[in-house]
Amino acid sequence: MLLFIGGLGMSEILLIALVVLLFFGGKKIPELMKGLGKGVRSFKTGLNELESDITEPEEKKADR
Repeated sequence: MLLFIGGLGMSEILLIALVVLLFFGGKKIPELMKGLGKGVRSFKTGLNELESDITEPEEKKADR
């Protein structure tokens, strides 16, 4: 989960969270997280479909 934030320390993460809170407000954050979750879920679904499309022809060739 934390692979993408690389060299950020706890103080930097807290500063970013504070800026997001000030920028969007407390009421908008749950909506943003819900949208982010849907986006991640959609990305994973697309990735799994791509992987199955790639491996499926190989499995059909092995059955012959």
